[in-house]
Amino acid sequence: STIISTPTSPTSMLSNSISSSITTTSSSTSALSNTISSITFTTITSSATTTTTVIPKWTITGSMNVARRTHTASELANELVLVTGGHNSGGNLSSTELYNLSTGTWAITGNMNVVRQRHTASTLANGLVLVAGGSSSLFNILNSAELYNPSTGTWTNTGSMNIARRTHTASILENGLVLVTGGSSTLINVLNSAELYNPLTGNWTNTGSMNNGRSYHTAVTLANGLVLVAGGFTGASYLNSTELYNPTLGTWTNTGSMNNGRSFHTASILANGLVLVTGGQTTGNVILNSAELYNPMTGIWTNTGSMNVARYDHTAATLANGYVLVIGGQTTGSVVLNSAELYNPSTGIWTTTTNMSIAREYPTASTLPNGKVLVTGGESSDGVYLNSAELY
Repeated sequence: STIISTPTSPTSMLSNSISSSITTTSSSTSALSNTISSITFTTITSSATTTTTVIPKWTITGSMNVARRTHTASELANELVLVTGGHNSGGNLSSTELYNLSTGTWAITGNMNVVRQRHTASTLANGLVLVAGGSSSLFNILNSAELYNPSTGTWTNTGSMNIARRTHTASILENGLVLVTGGSSTLINVLNSAELYNPLTGNWTNTGSMNNGRSYHTAVTLANGLVLVAGGFTGASYLNSTELYNPTLGTWTNTGSMNNGRSFHTASILANGLVLVTGGQTTGNVILNSAELYNPMTGIWTNTGSMNVARYDHTAATLANGYVLVIGGQTTGSVVLNSAELYNPSTGIWTTTTNMSIAREYPTASTLPNGKVLVTGGESSDGVYLNSAELY
């Protein structure tokens, strides 16, 4: 963050009296024709008042040991972030690394038993991390799953899924089970099947199938315990349909359709319970700047403010103040983006914020306990695989 200190007029007080107030404001920057959220600290002493404004910005942090894209990032209980697998110029990866929030450095940890990209990773209630599926090569799609133990830094195989899949989703349910949905089992076979992983037994069981096969979709667990799956690609068309999974019944029901078919988008749960989807790609390979809100109470999607830049293969993180930060991706003309935008749920408006130091698509974003967002890896505008990481 950039710190700006501005002395103001003296204030008459007792010589040793100090008071501090913290307020959240928005400061307009005339050179930028946009709004950047900031935090102002006012310290009153016996002789003067000093106002310090903290403007969010990006800072470089430690680089990963291995460049990677289409990887995963999982937050662990001990304030570490685990990055797994992915792909770089050498092929698909089994390597994994830990980011230490306190030191800003990365340390190599145990390798997975199988190289994989476009897999999922879920942090379980017992602290272990479940990695499932993905692909080990272009034509070899995986049904295997593994568990990472943060205490030992090692991976062990667990039960395999009933169907090999990549570009699927994984959602942790209120009962502790993990729901995996859709994806593709070959380059052209898109799945509507879903499976449940039980951490107590290490086994997978089939559950109800979705009404539509879909890959490159999103899934979020709602406050009511249902799982909302939205959009995706069938192999031939981009879906605007959305479905709800009921863990109690093990069944899917259609809910309201989005106003745009989209895949390669993001979905974020807001503090008010609504779900925000952003960007993605649609029919004709058109890249979207539109955003929509899903209301679980009504089952209806409504358009909200559009992003300033159309983007897909981006990532999103929900901030402590309730805003949603959208980061990077690719836009029209195969341009990879370093730009970032903030969505204000109260106004439905997007504002640009400072740019990352490096343009990147396929990055990951993790909201850390200190409120910062860690962005890792991806692929740059010149096709270079990245090991760099940044903090917002």
